[in-house]
Amino acid sequence: MVLPEDSNNPIVDALREITESLDRSTATLNRIADHYDKIVPVMKKNQEHMLEDNKSTLDKMYETVFNN
Repeated sequence: MVLPEDSNNPIVDALREITESLDRSTATLNRIADHYDKIVPVMKKNQEHMLEDNKSTLDKMYETVFNN
């Protein structure tokens, strides 16, 4: 059975609402993923710099002596 497009069928209306909701959710998740992709590499880089900056002079000296 084919329903006309202007039909007020509650099933058709519910399916449209579900589709619109999924589209909105997908858009939100895409924005979150974009934000994550921009922020996480910067955070990792900053963490590496902090770990390097927190090493004591003695730790740095040991690294140069024992890594060569």
